[in-house]
Amino acid sequence: MTDTAIDQTSNEHSDGDHGSTLGVSNDKLGMWVFLGSDCLLFGGLISTYMLYKDRIGPDDLGPAEMFDIPFTSVSSFVLLMSSLTVVLAITALRRNDIRRSRIWLLATSVLGAIFVGGQVYEFTVFYREGLGYTTNLFGTSFFTLTGFHGVHVTVGIVMLMSLYIQSMRGKLTSGQSEKLEIIGLYWHFVDVVWIVIFTIVYLFPQ
Repeated sequence: MTDTAIDQTSNEHSDGDHGSTLGVSNDKLGMWVFLGSDCLLFGGLISTYMLYKDRIGPDDLGPAEMFDIPFTSVSSFVLLMSSLTVVLAITALRRNDIRRSRIWLLATSVLGAIFVGGQVYEFTVFYREGLGYTTNLFGTSFFTLTGFHGVHVTVGIVMLMSLYIQSMRGKLTSGQSEKLEIIGLYWHFVDVVWIVIFTIVYLFPQ
């Protein structure tokens, strides 16, 4: 076998280690598969909420008494803005503008933390007013759905901060931009899911 043939064979093996037959890397394909399964999970949680949101007694607290639409709208806007900042972080990293990518990474994490903080505040207010996890089926389905989404946002913040730390250590450059792109896919998914939840749960409770 000639040296050229050996090099070609070596390159094919190298490409196979990092890519799939679909034209994307194995890591990115893995994220897409995970997000697909997560869609099914959130679909089940949303369907469960739709079935049980009206299962409240005559004296129980329900959506009409509990939801603060203006407050939740502001929190939703904050989370949606984080989708813009993560795009800016990816764009800056592709250009190898490390400083700006760090700024936008940190901004995305902060916006996500503000959203989670708002969710914790909302849960606290609900609990003080008498709506707990086991108060009624509405409370159980509501806290399960929105709490599960909050956990997803928190996981996203942890991943973003891990990349921020890598960047500070000089281990995140334009050559590793796919890492941020993959986490960006996850972050956009979390934002899109919240749009659906906000619309179904808060805007059209009936």
